[in-house]
Amino acid sequence: MSARAGRSGLLGRMIRGPSAGERGDVRSSLRLINASWLTVIASVGLSLVGVYAIDIAETLHPVSAGDLAPTAWKQVVFAIIGMLAATLIALPHYRILALIAWPIIAGLLLALVLLLIPVLPESIAPVRSGARSWYDLGPASFQPSEFAKLAFVLVVAQYLRYRTKHRTFTGLIVPGLIAAAPVALITLQPDLGTASLYVPALFAMLIAAGARLRHLSIIVLCAALAAPAAYPFLKPHQKTRIVGLIKAIEGDEATAHDINYQAFTAQRLIGAGQATGTPAPAARALVHYNSLPERHNDMVFAVIVTRFGFWGGAGVIGLFLVWIGGCLLVAGSCKEPMGRLIAVGLPAFIAAQMVINIGMNLGVVPIIGITLPFVSYGGSSMLASWMMVGLVVNVALHRPRPPFRQSFEYPDDDERTPLGSGKFGRPVGFSGRAVSR
Repeated sequence: MSARAGRSGLLGRMIRGPSAGERGDVRSSLRLINASWLTVIASVGLSLVGVYAIDIAETLHPVSAGDLAPTAWKQVVFAIIGMLAATLIALPHYRILALIAWPIIAGLLLALVLLLIPVLPESIAPVRSGARSWYDLGPASFQPSEFAKLAFVLVVAQYLRYRTKHRTFTGLIVPGLIAAAPVALITLQPDLGTASLYVPALFAMLIAAGARLRHLSIIVLCAALAAPAAYPFLKPHQKTRIVGLIKAIEGDEATAHDINYQAFTAQRLIGAGQATGTPAPAARALVHYNSLPERHNDMVFAVIVTRFGFWGGAGVIGLFLVWIGGCLLVAGSCKEPMGRLIAVGLPAFIAAQMVINIGMNLGVVPIIGITLPFVSYGGSSMLASWMMVGLVVNVALHRPRPPFRQSFEYPDDDERTPLGSGKFGRPVGFSGRAVSR
């Protein structure tokens, strides 16, 4: 069967639906017991921790023991909406979602372009923290860059599923261009923090798809060598963050009330938590009277450690590791290329975001406006994070529909045999057999 015929047959079955002979017990095509439930459980745990931490950060004297700050109640609503969205995304087969990935990312890119138009009034596209990244929709805000992450993973997974060109150096150009579009538009907002998350996600998917590490290493080396040349093009506040990090590493406490106020305050609060944390009233007072900026958002990890101490912070990191581990177990059990790449790309985004956000709170990474998924306050972030959960559950729940090939299992890793030649040079076909191309 040719690749074109295989894809045409798949599309036809999606449109027509299963034939009478293909119908049967729906449960037989589903894997109800799977590793994605680890991701679901971790997501619920992180969301609950986030609601509690936001309440600690926003309320100095709660009216009653069960009373929550208005911001915390909003976060509860965002989480419930996110869970409903995750349920809806988990129902249709992920291949159907991939069919509409290109139109979705095109629409999101258009939304990102419109944010850069100067004549767009601030009542529609407000400037927050120096960046135009949101659309004001009245009761809620919409941040296209958060949802572009999901569309990006689906598009890259769909592009790589039947190809082998990415195993050559020049074959990395097209995946790079796919990533360059959202990265460039998000950088121009400017939101360099969110833009930087796309690189590790792309690299994780390329590695899972069999890209050669030496090619990726060359790209990383070239980027590292070229990074200093980009410094003059940074915005003044971006340069200030880099300078502040350097001075913090040098131990210059003179900046503690200036450019490093946010970082030093977060570190003092983390230190106050010690091993087991402080009682809730004391934690509320510490956070409030130290006037930690963005304590319900970017700096929420410092609030968690203030309340629960070192072990509380370690517990949050542990929940993220469970989240990521559940995704990787789903990827390992999925023998279909697209599903495997989806289950690899999404945790790469979450892992990068977690490392950067916690690094910001600890003072080892410049403060670049990265939220902590599921934990930081924000409707777009919470909704996008739960939609990622829905996609992971989708991949784990649905068995691959033929025709498909085994997931990027190339027997040509012996460098002496060029790709596409002989027994060990042919890419694997839809049915798992070698095909010529």
